[in-house]
Amino acid sequence: MTTGSNGPQDETPAPGTPGGPGPFSEDEIAAVTGPGPADELDEVEAAAIEEDSDEAVPDLQSSFEKLVAKSRKLSPDRIRTVIESVLFVAERPLSVDELYMATGIERELIAEALNQLSGIHRDGISGIVLFEVAGGWQFRTDPHSGEYVRRYLRVKPQRLTRAAVETLAIIAYRQPVTRPEIEDIRGVDCGAVIKALMDRKLVKILGKREEVGRPILYGTTREFLEFFALKDLSALPTLREFHELTQEHREIVEKEAQPAPKAEGTVDTLSDPGFTKRMEKSAAASEAALEELEEAMEAADRTQKVASSVLDTPPKPEKGEEGPKPE
Repeated sequence: MTTGSNGPQDETPAPGTPGGPGPFSEDEIAAVTGPGPADELDEVEAAAIEEDSDEAVPDLQSSFEKLVAKSRKLSPDRIRTVIESVLFVAERPLSVDELYMATGIERELIAEALNQLSGIHRDGISGIVLFEVAGGWQFRTDPHSGEYVRRYLRVKPQRLTRAAVETLAIIAYRQPVTRPEIEDIRGVDCGAVIKALMDRKLVKILGKREEVGRPILYGTTREFLEFFALKDLSALPTLREFHELTQEHREIVEKEAQPAPKAEGTVDTLSDPGFTKRMEKSAAASEAALEELEEAMEAADRTQKVASSVLDTPPKPEKGEEGPKPE
């Protein structure tokens, strides 16, 4: 037989359940947080920072001297790694003077380290190649890996139109040059092409020529040297170097030039020894046919004169000659 109370039962929730007491007692919480109200920290003053102290403004001169003194103790291998690290983080080509100001290493040692790095990071051997471009040194990806790098970065290769290449070549080889001089060489208006090249920072205004109208002078930029991986303007290929291109490079140039369909195979045809012999044979045959035609015309002329003398009739006056005047 069971018994129960008629009123509601008072049940205490278990510790840790919602609505119940916490797992820690008030004494334990007080021992951790410490006595006093929680807003005591609001009354604490912030620590003052003395901006006028000597340590707030570093002495750049003395710090550079310390850097120079420290760099003198570096080994050649360590110097090479330092230069390699600085070039790796640089966003543009750095000259020897800029590397000296960044590292404090002597310029002769920097040049020696660059020579070693260019041998380690060279085309076809390393995925990162050290190039001397635009008067400085810069790390670039291996040209043979460009397709894979572009695919990863999801970027399209930068290309120039044929008109842009022609205009840019004229400016590069003839600078400083004016727009009328460029248009005189190309034979077409070049205003839009020059503007597009300036927007891409491949061409810039150098000044104005001291003559009537003061035309604007155009020249190439540092970005032009970086775009074509040139050390300076003297690294531009000459006309003789273009004629001495290997067969592989000639095919690349002809492919980029995209000649008209009628011109396809012209170079191969002209270089064929059999074609030259056929042309000489054809020319000889043409000359022989021309001689036979002249002989036939002379024979016909003689025959006409003989016939005229036999019939005792005056020959027909030729064009430009007057006939006999009537009496």
